Amino acid sequence: MTFLERLQAHKGGLIRLKTQLYWYDGRGNDGSPGRVCLLLDARALPALAAYAATASAGDVQTAILTTNAATAALDALLLVDGSPQWVWVVDGDVEVIDEAG
Repeated sequence: MTFLERLQAHKGGLIRLKTQLYWYDGRGNDGSPGRVCLLLDARALPALAAYAATASAGDVQTAILTTNAATAALDALLLVDGSPQWVWVVDGDVEVIDEAG
């Protein structure tokens, strides 16, 4: 079972984020590693190849790194502090919490 299939099968369940969330709006790291969130949805990230193809010469390195990172990352809709938020997650940073114990 792939990471995406595992998360999609666990919609409505709890997951633990092993790392801190990083907010790109200037807040930076949230300082809460080990946060438990309700998983509302999961989807593959949109392809970033178009961005990589159109990036300026100064942005090529960033485009390549972003594209490579996106192949391993997923978009997860999580309930964070009472508000639904789309968050990029990777398999190694997410623990699915099994209700059965």
